Amino acid sequence: MRVVIAEDLALLRDGLIRLLEAFGFEVVEAVDNGPSLLRALTTHRPDVAVVDVRLPPTFTDEGLRAALEARKEVPGLPVLVLSQHVEQLYARELLSDSTGGIGYLLKDRVSDVKVFVEAVRRVAGGGTALDPDVVAQLLTRHAREEPLQQLTPREREVLGLMAEGRSNAAIAASLFVTEKAISKHTNSIFGKLGLPQSEDDNRRVLAVLAYLGA
Repeated sequence: MRVVIAEDLALLRDGLIRLLEAFGFEVVEAVDNGPSLLRALTTHRPDVAVVDVRLPPTFTDEGLRAALEARKEVPGLPVLVLSQHVEQLYARELLSDSTGGIGYLLKDRVSDVKVFVEAVRRVAGGGTALDPDVVAQLLTRHAREEPLQQLTPREREVLGLMAEGRSNAAIAASLFVTEKAISKHTNSIFGKLGLPQSEDDNRRVLAVLAYLGA
């Protein structure tokens, strides 16, 4: 699995390279600024990009901008964004482009190797990996807006777990209920949100996230 990394801190960049290579990933290039990231993504067309939001020269949103620009040339390019803090504007902008795998993790999650590697693989496979703190803030932001207000507390809980990229089976295990019960909840959620149902779990999750980020 081919990876492009964008991180301006040399120590963290080197750590990401070593970590991913230890788990069988091939790091085809590691860069430290936005323009180099855009070139690397469009040239290598990797299986997944691991990108810091803030890169030189302005340290604002160069990483995200480069990733979004690359996705215009390489539709569906899987991108896992790393950020020091939850930045709702960046999260919503990333989620609004709902084609291909997407992820948004706080850098603290990188310290949990298992969680981080699983997130990289999930995004590379076309899935979603959202930090629970990001999910919580997105849900809180829209808590008083229709039609999300129509969801029951349990449905909101299920929606949050879906947004993290969990399957119905994983949600059922987490909430100690049957998978059939979760299926009923998800059907109800999509009905209330006016979203089309699909057998593709990743597409459904992306649709929900795109709605929350709208």
